[in-house]
Amino acid sequence: MLEEYEKKKQKQASSMRSWMDYARGLLFTGLGVILFFHDKLKISINERIPSGAVRALGVIFVLYGLWRIYRGYKKNYFQ
Repeated sequence: MLEEYEKKKQKQASSMRSWMDYARGLLFTGLGVILFFHDKLKISINERIPSGAVRALGVIFVLYGLWRIYRGYKKNYFQ
């Protein structure tokens, strides 16, 4: 009975972490896309920061967001 409770608790925690990874992944991916295409969207970030650095940061954010989405899909938190 204790083992069933622990499995249920781990499943709930895994599900919650998965949803949080999906949400965080979508947030970071969206922010990365906005940073990457800030010129075309006519969003001024900062005049002192070069456009190439903002694009590189956008790529990093997109990659991190995709990794978060993948991690939420795999759900191997307790292994």
